[in-house]
Amino acid sequence: MFDRLDAAFALATDRFVLRRPRMDDAQVLAALANDRTIAENTATIPHPYGLKDAEDYIQKAQVTTTAAPFVVIRRDDQALIGAGAIALRPQDEAPEIGYWIGEPYRGQGAATETAHALVDLAFEQLALTRLVARCRVTNVASRNVLEKCGFQWCGTGLEGSVGFRGAFPVDRFRLERGVWASLRAWRAARTGAYDEALLVAAK
Repeated sequence: MFDRLDAAFALATDRFVLRRPRMDDAQVLAALANDRTIAENTATIPHPYGLKDAEDYIQKAQVTTTAAPFVVIRRDDQALIGAGAIALRPQDEAPEIGYWIGEPYRGQGAATETAHALVDLAFEQLALTRLVARCRVTNVASRNVLEKCGFQWCGTGLEGSVGFRGAFPVDRFRLERGVWASLRAWRAARTGAYDEALLVAAK
């Protein structure tokens, strides 16, 4: 599924580039991800989060065949501001999107723009028929991002978290390809432009 997305693959949005992680990203990733809020709202990010954790993440990201991980780069100054991914977990009915944005860059629409790019990649380039997502029930900001992308609530559950050191209740969401296509057509009718994310080669 993800084998067509090689190390040079990237996504460009209006303000950001989503590219594959590189080892020289490790220090910035470690500084941003060493954030209790991120750890307590994700499944696999520990707290504290150090340089070795970032290096391990990058090393795995470069060889995985079950996910398409990206770092989020701000185009105007090349600042690394967060990360996102499409991943296939054995327990899920369909691939899942996930994302996090570093604390200095929140509240500026970066998570929404990142999520939109991942969704478009999943349906346009990977030809998926369905995506899933989940967020902690107290994470209103992430829920709003998912709803802006067209995800529909489909239930609740418990999710284990390394950073939370236990399990927390989550809302589960689903997005069907048909819903995504309808939303894109509606946006195009309003704006006259279909493409929100353009595929480019990383430079």
